[in-house]
Amino acid sequence: MKNTRRKFTAKFKAKVAIEAIQEKLTIQQIAAKYEVHPNQISQWKRLFLDNAESVFSSGSESTEKSVLEEEQDKLYKKIGRLQVENDFLKKSLGEA
Repeated sequence: MKNTRRKFTAKFKAKVAIEAIQEKLTIQQIAAKYEVHPNQISQWKRLFLDNAESVFSSGSESTEKSVLEEEQDKLYKKIGRLQVENDFLKKSLGEA
């Protein structure tokens, strides 16, 4: 009989990793509770901790982008206004 690999969702992995980080139960107890090998739990825990900083960095990057977009919009408005003024002055001087 062919053994198939079990596939776990990211939500499940995060749940198990958080429980392992809390250390209310030992890795062995968590492994028995979720029927997962203890090495797998340790690996998920390490991966979770290594990538934890990305959760906070993505929020600041989006804030920086929105600030840059606002600045860009202001500059486009200013360019538009200056073009209108320039066209008006050309017409009033008869250069159009």
